[in-house]
Amino acid sequence: MKLSELKPAKGATHSTKRIGRGEGSGKGGTATRGTKGAQARAGYEHKIGFEGGQMPLQRRVPKFGFKNPTRVEYKAVNVSALQALSEALGKAEIGLDDIKLAGLADARELVKVLGNGDITAALTVTADAFSASAKSKIEAAGGKAIVIGE
Repeated sequence: MKLSELKPAKGATHSTKRIGRGEGSGKGGTATRGTKGAQARAGYEHKIGFEGGQMPLQRRVPKFGFKNPTRVEYKAVNVSALQALSEALGKAEIGLDDIKLAGLADARELVKVLGNGDITAALTVTADAFSASAKSKIEAAGGKAIVIGE
């Protein structure tokens, strides 16, 4: 078998419907476009989402809720994760770079430290935000909670 001898499997291809080629073809006259209206005319272009006059999906589906455009989203990192990170790195100072290198947050994410878990080491933690419980736990262990931008 040669490359030039390859052809599609039987029944895989169909001949195209030749419309507008005279009355004898059975597809002449209106050429399957129906009678009258914008869609029957040459040069017709429909709007995005147009469904032939049927109520479009974006108008059929109910809308609810509100998306706040000024919302600031943080990646949550618990105090217990910081304790484990400090033990793994052997550091008493944990910054945003350490948190992101450990895979606890992505490069562009803002980090908020939450107070879930226990902390025993006196750590100096630098992050974008702290919850009240996280700040109190860090300071109770003898550490510092430093907020970036303050």
